[in-house]
Amino acid sequence: MISIPLFLTNRYPCSYLDDKFAQSVFVHPSCPLTPALYAQLIEQGFRRSGDEVYKPNCPQCAACVSVRLPVAQFQPNRSQKRCWKKNHTTQAIIKPPVFEQSHYELYLRYQAARHSGGDMAYSSPEDYINFLGSCWCDTQFVEFSIGNELAGVAVIDQFDNAYSAVYTFFEPKFSSHSLGMYAVLWQIEHTKMQQREFLYLGFWINECRKMAYKKDYRPMQFFIENQWLGLQ
Repeated sequence: MISIPLFLTNRYPCSYLDDKFAQSVFVHPSCPLTPALYAQLIEQGFRRSGDEVYKPNCPQCAACVSVRLPVAQFQPNRSQKRCWKKNHTTQAIIKPPVFEQSHYELYLRYQAARHSGGDMAYSSPEDYINFLGSCWCDTQFVEFSIGNELAGVAVIDQFDNAYSAVYTFFEPKFSSHSLGMYAVLWQIEHTKMQQREFLYLGFWINECRKMAYKKDYRPMQFFIENQWLGLQ
């Protein structure tokens, strides 16, 4: 690793755990980021949001744990097998990371259904693309369709040895298809096909229902005390 300038935020209300405060460490904007540099940072537990790269740095809490899946070893459970089978006619198209009105409108419907009242439900087009895209990262938008109708979008970053799942949103009326799960399964298969070793899945938070599901993809590796560990 080269020397990278970092800065620590002030405390702010945690987005995941009630009555908790969080702090994050960010790569300073003066540092010119590239996919190769970010590949090193993601191995050290960092994550991107738009062009910003960060990781939690909470003095009295270690609930947020970076996780990754060695895709060649993945063994789907019963519900994942059912999901894969149910989506056997779901189509996927890889697109460039550019603004599309249909994607943006789907994103707003998803936020209104899943995160009503949150700021993201009122995202402008600029907020939307600045959150998911990046001017320096090698990003793809994967468009899922069911019956020739837009059903979901998964945003992924690609590296020489890995992919990183950035965000997924889907049409609420297709909730019975478990498209959140299917998007992860599709990315696992895509990572295998492209002969990458890992799929990074962001942060696992056991105490947060919306983030705890990641442990269901096994054998998951956890970044704990600056090393990747496989836990039972």
